[in-house]
Amino acid sequence: MIEFNNVSKWYGEFQVLDSCTTQVSKGEVVVVCGPSGSGKSTLIKTVNALESFEKGTVSVNGISVGDPKTDLPKLRSQAGMVFQHFELFPHLSVTENLCMGQIKVLKRNPEEARIKAHALLDRVGLLAHKDKHPGMLSGGQQQRVAIARALSMDPGVMLFDEPTSALDPEMVNEVLDVMTDLAREGMTMMVVTHEMGFARRVADRVIFMDGGKIIEDCVTSEFFDNVEARSERTRQFLSKILQH
Repeated sequence: MIEFNNVSKWYGEFQVLDSCTTQVSKGEVVVVCGPSGSGKSTLIKTVNALESFEKGTVSVNGISVGDPKTDLPKLRSQAGMVFQHFELFPHLSVTENLCMGQIKVLKRNPEEARIKAHALLDRVGLLAHKDKHPGMLSGGQQQRVAIARALSMDPGVMLFDEPTSALDPEMVNEVLDVMTDLAREGMTMMVVTHEMGFARRVADRVIFMDGGKIIEDCVTSEFFDNVEARSERTRQFLSKILQH
């Protein structure tokens, strides 16, 4: 579904991605972790061209992201993105937030879009809030709306960029529960997160990044349970995050 081949990116003199090569297969859940500034959010944003890159190739379902002929709105509808800060339209109701992309990009008629929106809000446990505006909801509820909005575009893959890092601790699980359900239903997912419990429970593979490079790319059990085989940098990271 997603393929990265020797992807490199610079901000001026600073190299933020360094020859990153990996892939995400259909139905696979891949967690990307690493310290702040390691390049993980930049990597995931290259998938739907929210970040450009100078070298290498990124493709989604065989479509090259960097090709000037690629229809980016169509590509982005295929790769649903959930951000750290929700990015909902504050002046629109929850239902309207879910309908807009369906009508504008997918050309669904408004009634069909509304039916789809309400089915997805029910799926994430928020149908009772369908007529509210985002500002009337908690952070966890807003993030669940954002997930439903991404799903409303019928994406082939879901991208999550630290979806729980802006939430109060008690709201984290309600978002992770929705993501866990998606994974169990077979949704292809690439998730940048610090939630190692979620990674251990749900991910098929874990990618660890540092300094713009992919340091580890292995099955989840190997990453967490075979620590001796990991790089020195990975062992340092795991010792800090797993000691509690």
